[in-house]
Amino acid sequence: MQRVIVALLMAFSASFAVASAGEVVHYQCKEWKAKHIHDTKKVETITATLKKLGCEVKQEEHSGHFDVKYRCAKQKDLPVKSHEEAVQWEKWFKEFGFKAFHTH
Repeated sequence: MQRVIVALLMAFSASFAVASAGEVVHYQCKEWKAKHIHDTKKVETITATLKKLGCEVKQEEHSGHFDVKYRCAKQKDLPVKSHEEAVQWEKWFKEFGFKAFHTH
């Protein structure tokens, strides 16, 4: 999971460097969601990714794990370089409870 997040984060950074993206992933998460995570590195990676995506993020530690709470009240757009990358991001967003789709 962490490798996928790191790969997506790297692709995310590269996408903004290249303005001529062929596809766009649209995403939104109006209500607060939470992930319960025990690995500190995963907490840092997920928090950084969500913040780069423009989401509100809160982090709490209790009972031996972290709660990463997040939302993205307004729809955002993420330009990507390929259809494969759009599908990867769309899957990731949906796994985190976002409404997500991509356009060509």
